Amino acid sequence: MGILHYGTDSAPIHIADRALAHLKVVVVAKLRRQESFTVSWQHPAEDGPGRSTIWMHPSIPVRFEFDEAVAPELNREWIEELAHSANALGGITLVTEHVGQDADTDGTEAAMPAPAA
Repeated sequence: MGILHYGTDSAPIHIADRALAHLKVVVVAKLRRQESFTVSWQHPAEDGPGRSTIWMHPSIPVRFEFDEAVAPELNREWIEELAHSANALGGITLVTEHVGQDADTDGTEAAMPAPAA
């Protein structure tokens, strides 16, 4: 489980390494262009129902921390789906990866554990 650190004193946001790797590509591209946007996710079942949203801004420090030492092979279609949502009014919404297009998979849908705030 990876961690998204956003801001200097916020609680770590836990996201599955594979999902975090894909989110990182989109976040870095947006921030590099000095664009602000939101990132939203549903809370994991163990935290009860609910969802969270953070406002991403280029002036706020962000750090991506991964448990896995080797970066996963990225799924271009998942990145495009996240990037498309980043450009929409509602911002990035973390969605489950629809595997089988670009990623090396076994043909099943990879469940993306929801991040924990």
